[in-house]
Amino acid sequence: MEVLGEASLLLGLPAAGRGREFACSPQNCSQPAAGHVPFGLICHPNKQHMLYPLGCTVVIQDLDSKKQVFLHGHTNNVSCVVVSRDGVYVASGEVAFMGFKADIILWHFQRKELLARLSLHKGRVEGLAFSPNNLYLISLGGQDDGSVVVWHVDQREAICGSPASAQNSGNATVVVCSRCRDEMFVTAGNNTVRVWELDLPNRKIRPAECRTGHLRRVVTCVEMADDDSYFYIGTSSGDVLKMNTNSKLMTDFGPQKKMFSLGVTTLVLLKTGNSIVGTGEGIVALCKGSDYQVMKKIQVQGGVTSLTCRGQGHQFFIGTNKCQIYRVNYTEFKEELIAACHNEAVHDIVFPFGISDLFATCSGNDIRVWHTPENRELLRIVIPNVTCHAIEIMRDGKSIISAWNDGTIRAFTPETGQPMYVVNHAHSLGVMAIAATNDCKRIISGGGEGQVRVWEIREMTQKLTEVLKEHISAVSCIKVKKDDRECVTASLDGTCIIWDIVRFVRKQMFLANTLFKCLCYHPEEYQVITSGTDRKIGYWEVFDGSVIREVEGSASGSINGMDITSDGAFFVTGGDDHLVKLWDYKGGAVTHVGVGHSGNITRLKICPGKKNIVSVSADGAILLWKYPDLH
Repeated sequence: MEVLGEASLLLGLPAAGRGREFACSPQNCSQPAAGHVPFGLICHPNKQHMLYPLGCTVVIQDLDSKKQVFLHGHTNNVSCVVVSRDGVYVASGEVAFMGFKADIILWHFQRKELLARLSLHKGRVEGLAFSPNNLYLISLGGQDDGSVVVWHVDQREAICGSPASAQNSGNATVVVCSRCRDEMFVTAGNNTVRVWELDLPNRKIRPAECRTGHLRRVVTCVEMADDDSYFYIGTSSGDVLKMNTNSKLMTDFGPQKKMFSLGVTTLVLLKTGNSIVGTGEGIVALCKGSDYQVMKKIQVQGGVTSLTCRGQGHQFFIGTNKCQIYRVNYTEFKEELIAACHNEAVHDIVFPFGISDLFATCSGNDIRVWHTPENRELLRIVIPNVTCHAIEIMRDGKSIISAWNDGTIRAFTPETGQPMYVVNHAHSLGVMAIAATNDCKRIISGGGEGQVRVWEIREMTQKLTEVLKEHISAVSCIKVKKDDRECVTASLDGTCIIWDIVRFVRKQMFLANTLFKCLCYHPEEYQVITSGTDRKIGYWEVFDGSVIREVEGSASGSINGMDITSDGAFFVTGGDDHLVKLWDYKGGAVTHVGVGHSGNITRLKICPGKKNIVSVSADGAILLWKYPDLH
C-alpha cells in the first residue's frame, strides 16, 4: 500500500503521507487556519517563510513561491506554535483530551524534522516561548493544568516547574521571554501578571507579582521592550498597560478615553517608539507614543489573532479568526488579502464538467470558487444566516446551483456570483442534496424530510414536476445517469433507490443496516458503489438491486465521501478516519493512502483528467493531492 503523494493546502494549509506516497502527501492546502490559534501566524526570521498551524500539522509556506511543507507529529489539534529568535528551532503544543498528557514537539526548522517530544502538561499547552539564546523553552499549561515549566533545549528535559498563577487570581494564558536574559520570563492572564527568575543551580523558578494599581484586567498579549526595561500588556478591556520590569509596577496605561473595541488581541512595538495594535473588532491601528493616539488604521475581516513582522517591520502580516491572512506594507498601511479559506466545516466540493483548474466548495453561509494552479480564491458568494449543504455546477457551466438549510434552492452565475433564480420552500426540512441532469433542463433535490423532488428549469420559471416519496429520512446524495432517464438517491434511512425520472417510479431499492452517506455510478452504469456509517463499501447491481460484494472501507468511523475515475478502474473514499484512500475497483483493495487531514473528511473528488484529488473536511481544510502514477 502506498501513501498519497504531496498534498498541498489549497490556499493556505495541512498534511502528508507515510509509506509509499499517493504521490500524496498533500501538495497544497487551503486554510489559513492559524485563524483560531492566538499568535499562530509567524513570519520566520529568514524573511522567506511563514508558519501557521492547521489542525494537527504545522505549515511552513514559502512567501514567494507559495510552496508548502508540513510538520507532522501531533495527534491532536495544535494550540500554539513559536519560532526561536535565530530561526533554528520551532516548537508547537497541542490540545489533548481532559486528563491526558498534551505533547510539546521541538522541531528543527531547516531539516524539518522532529527533535524531541516533551510531555508534562495535561489537557492543553496554552503558550510557548524560547529564551533569547535558545537555552530554554518555557511552556504554559492550560486551565486544567495551570503550571509553567522550563525545559532545557539541548538536553531535551524539564528543569523545573511551578503553578503559573497565585491561588487568588485567574489562569495565566500568555508567556513571553526576556529579550536579553535567558533566565527571565513573564506570564500573564486573568488578573495575574508575574515576572519569573530561573535559579538554575537550585532548579527553581521564582515569581514576582506585578501590581496594576486599581486596574483589574484580563491580559490577552504581552510584548517585551528590546532592552527589557519595560513590557507592555494588551487587555480584553481595550487598553495597553506599561509595566516596569524591575519595580514590577505599572507606570502608564492608555488610551485612557477611547479604548479599543473588543479588546487588544495583539501588539507589536516598533523601533520608532510607536506600536501596531490589533483588536478583536478587526481593526489594525498604528498608534503614537504612550497615549496610543491612532495615526493610521485598517479594517480586516474577523478579529485579529496574529500580527507578525517581516524583517525590521517594513512589512507585516495579519491573521484573523475568519481564516484570512493579509499582507501590509508599513509605509502605505493598506491591507492586501493573500490567503483565505473556510472557517467552518466544508460540506461539498464540485468540479465543472471537463475542467480541472477550477472547483467550487460550500461551507457555512458561503460558496467559494478556487483556482487550482495558483491555489487562490476567485469568487465568494455569501448568504448570511443560512447554511449551504450541497452544490452542483450545471454541465453547460452557466450556473452554480446550491442547496440550503432554509429549504431553498439558489442558483448563481459562476463568473460574478450574481443570483440567477431562487426556488423558495423547495423542502420543508432543508435541502440536503442536489443534482442536475446533463441536458441542464432539470434539477433533482433531496430534502431533510426524505422527499426527492424534480424541478423543471426554464429561462424565467422553475416548476416542480414531481415529488417522489419513498425515503423516510434525509437524502444524503443524488447521482444522475448519463441519459437523464434515471437517478439514484442515498438516504440516512438505510436505503438507496434507483428512480425512473421519466415515468417517476421506483425501479430498484438497495437495503442495508447503515446510514448511507455517499454513492457513485460506475461509468458504464451497470453497477453502483455505496458507503456510509457501517464503514463498508457495497457494490450493487443496477438491474436487480442485488449486492455483488462488500468490502471493509475503514477501520474506524463513517465513510462520508467517494468518487470514481472516468474509466471506472479506481475510486477514492474518505471519512471519519481522516484518511484519503484510493481503491482498485475490480480488486476491491486499497492501493494508496493519504494522511493529512485533522478533521473528518466530508467529501472528495477526482479532478477531470486525473491530475489531482481534492478532499475537504469538517475542520475547514481543503487538501489538494497529486494523483498517483499508477503505471
